[in-house]
Amino acid sequence: MTDRTGGPLPKPVLDPDLLSRCISCGFCLPACPTYAETGDEASSPRGRINLMRALQNGDLEPDDPTLKEQSSQCLGCRACEPVCPAGVEYGQLLEQWRDHQWRGRRMPVLARVLMLVAGRRGLFRLLGRLRGTPSTNVAAAPAIAPGEASLMLGCFERVLFPRVSRAALALVPGLTAPASQGCCGALHAHNGDTATGERLAHRMGQDLPGTIVTTSGGCAAHLASVLGKVRVRELSDLMATDSPYLPLGELRVDGRRARVALQDSCHLRNGLGVWTAPRDLLARTADYVELPSAGSCCGAAGTYSLLRPRESRRILTAKIDEIEAAHVDFVAAVNPGCLRQLRSGLRRRRSRVKAVHLAELLAMAAENRPPAT
Repeated sequence: MTDRTGGPLPKPVLDPDLLSRCISCGFCLPACPTYAETGDEASSPRGRINLMRALQNGDLEPDDPTLKEQSSQCLGCRACEPVCPAGVEYGQLLEQWRDHQWRGRRMPVLARVLMLVAGRRGLFRLLGRLRGTPSTNVAAAPAIAPGEASLMLGCFERVLFPRVSRAALALVPGLTAPASQGCCGALHAHNGDTATGERLAHRMGQDLPGTIVTTSGGCAAHLASVLGKVRVRELSDLMATDSPYLPLGELRVDGRRARVALQDSCHLRNGLGVWTAPRDLLARTADYVELPSAGSCCGAAGTYSLLRPRESRRILTAKIDEIEAAHVDFVAAVNPGCLRQLRSGLRRRRSRVKAVHLAELLAMAAENRPPAT
């Protein structure tokens, strides 16, 4: 087959079947944060898919400025997927696009550095030990048989937020946390290196026996896409749908029941359909307050907040406004990137609201004690 100039057709960049599903109906437009921010058709899922088609057909070169801008500007939140009547798997298309668009020297330097660091298993084991990240089962009276389920410690999470894994182990007796585990590959898959992302996910599947339990929504979605949904459980989904593990108790502040909001993990909600479980758990321990945009991206989006800080901060500003207006005591996150993003925004605002991982909030409620300051 030849193109319109008589030359051979280029090798497909994206899966033709996935690309052909889009019928350009526009249902995705209201769900897209970058389209809401810019009003630019090119900044919408429909517009980006049209750009992908132009790349696929050879109408645009990879160095085209619009292609470069839009492949980077997309948050990858996948909010377009649940509202799409044609079932377009936009997340897969975006990964394939970046695999081609960010090949070699075209990959953002910071993304390359972060992926290189994430691949250092020994480094994260060392830093995890220094930070006090648990690597053995610390709970008594196991509710899960040994080897039946393992806690994924994560790469950056075990260094930045070591208390999250400690809380998870306390909440679910019987979980093990092998120290040898490394990165799950989500960082790579979302930044133009899907092959390495899949390889690391398979290695994680070999390192962790039984069901893999995660405290990171983004990692959960990536692992499930590679290993299968039956192999991976996000912590809140496990706790809310299976038999109860520890009494959750009540979270109190100044002698009253605490007011708590939630920021969804985009990949957990849009990729795995898990969003009621964390709300159910929070409502059992505190007065739950639904934020108007709880289901939309906070601007963290994996490496997005580092690669495109200006756009990320604009999205976050509106989120912090909502949190402040809700008069809550805590905002819970189910993803380490979201937790970091919320904490930075609340700190800049000098807010009294504390951003805490869901596992830590539930552990605090179980112990009926105030949070560490």
